[in-house]
Amino acid sequence: MSRDMNEVVGSHDLLLITLDTLRYDVAAELAAAGQTPTLCGLLPGGRWERRHTPGSFTYAAHTAMLAGFLPTPANPGPHPRLFAGSFPGSATTAPGTWTFDAADLPSGLAASGYHTVCVGGVGFFNRLTPIGSALPGLFAESHWETRFGVTDPGSLDHQIDRIAEVLDRQPPDQRLFLLLNVAALHQPNWFYLDGATREHGDTRASHAAALRHVDRALGRLFALMRRPSFVIVCSDHGTAYGEDGHTGHRLGHEVVWTVPYGEFVLS
Repeated sequence: MSRDMNEVVGSHDLLLITLDTLRYDVAAELAAAGQTPTLCGLLPGGRWERRHTPGSFTYAAHTAMLAGFLPTPANPGPHPRLFAGSFPGSATTAPGTWTFDAADLPSGLAASGYHTVCVGGVGFFNRLTPIGSALPGLFAESHWETRFGVTDPGSLDHQIDRIAEVLDRQPPDQRLFLLLNVAALHQPNWFYLDGATREHGDTRASHAAALRHVDRALGRLFALMRRPSFVIVCSDHGTAYGEDGHTGHRLGHEVVWTVPYGEFVLS
């Protein structure tokens, strides 16, 4: 780990963008083809890092990430973590790791003066049920509406509109930790592909079309963010479109466990 997070926490706003369900292979192909210019203009070297997710579906992966267990580099480790709860004998806590004495990262950051905000997308953030309240309940402020969810093709634009409102009222002397869970990659995503219909269903091609849509929208988000902001953008898990007979996620396949990851500073 080359970045000392003890110098970042307290001096930077923190933005964690989870591109829910985004596959690494699709993200890497679009990056190589120049079809995601917003993200590639900010990712180191214009490329995604290949990592392994801590969970094969949204709830498991986000529970781990919000405890400091971000996707792990796919090469052999150990790999020092950016954030870690206090844990005797931890093999992945290094001098550059920011440690917190709490059960989860939002609580640890709140104790260090951050205002914590979640803008959810998929159903595990909808606060309509007890399990849908668990993840957003970790934050001081959380937002979810049907139009932020998987059925609305404009979900990310609506989420960014809400983030603009949050930033407008953020005190200038208080740091912000913001989680944005982007629902657009998750099924259904057929409506992002020109000419596709509901009867065609979701495909790897519509998944790629959804990522191109997301890349176009994210430019507005990055323009809104205060400087300096430390940004982590990654997938929580991938999904299968028929590989080896598998469809969806919450299963142990390479296309589910392998995710894209990137981090950079907006300054």
